[in-house]
Amino acid sequence: MRKSIGRRDFLKLLAASTGGLALEQFLAACNLRPTALTPAPAFSPETLVIPAEPAGNAQIPTDLPVNVPDLVVVHGSDPEQMIYQALEFFGGMGTFVPNGSKVIVKPNICVSYHTYEYAATTNPWVVGALVKMCLDAGAASVKVMDFPFGGSPEEAYARSGIQEQVEAAGGQMEIMSYLKYSLTEIPNALDLKHTEAYLDALNADILINVPIAKHHSSTRLTLGMKNLMGLVLDRGALHANLGQRIADLTSLFRPKLTVIDAVRILTANGPTGGDLGDVKQLNTIIVSPDIVAADSYATSLFGLTPQDIAYISAGAAMGLGRMDLENLDIKDITLS
Repeated sequence: MRKSIGRRDFLKLLAASTGGLALEQFLAACNLRPTALTPAPAFSPETLVIPAEPAGNAQIPTDLPVNVPDLVVVHGSDPEQMIYQALEFFGGMGTFVPNGSKVIVKPNICVSYHTYEYAATTNPWVVGALVKMCLDAGAASVKVMDFPFGGSPEEAYARSGIQEQVEAAGGQMEIMSYLKYSLTEIPNALDLKHTEAYLDALNADILINVPIAKHHSSTRLTLGMKNLMGLVLDRGALHANLGQRIADLTSLFRPKLTVIDAVRILTANGPTGGDLGDVKQLNTIIVSPDIVAADSYATSLFGLTPQDIAYISAGAAMGLGRMDLENLDIKDITLS
């Protein structure tokens, strides 16, 4: 009797025989592509990826120069100048991006049907500036990617303005392929023990997280930790016990640097927005190697506190960063 073959094994065989591009075309033609909200895959120890360096409490880089601040907030009109000045407090981009490193920048490219003015997607000049600075610091490559909530990646990348700025800076936009997700253990998770994670992001030398600060109907706010949901295939699986599971996910990906775009913020009807009346221009950027601290400060832009956001409290409780803003060294500068 012929042994039956499962869907996952079938896809692997097909990929081996046809190549990645042909498989993507086959899946699209046969309507077999999974969506961002497909049911979680059955757990299988044989296919589980175990990260080489479990996260634990070592979330915040320990190799920073001495006497650096915990967090920098910059107000101004030029995103490149703002980010440059913020990073100077940490010793420059080279502190985070060693020469020859492969960097992935993860913005929020939520939808294909709004331009950046609607504050549903990260400001394109913020993303472009980071790409340029990484390459200037000696990065071997800088790839920028996201899994849009609405519309195709190609449309969203172009409509957001991010593709134009990234390519002008010398970076590369990557369409996130379904072939690059793999069931991955989250060693220090309290609830979400495994997820189908995007391996390029998981294995990158440096991951830089660049969310836009905006309202969200489920979590109240989308900030740095929430932005990491774009790196997993089954985002729907996180919505049970959402705050803790976002914190669990953060312990897996461990971004080296978080830059929160608050040039414009979306104050209501997030995450997709659509009404310019909900947009507030603040001309602010928040920069920190501590993702919990960055998110904690960003809550103040909305009249909230870190305790109001479940994933921030969960992340702090796991030791992924600090939310005690009153005890942090925060540099707040305004550029002319």
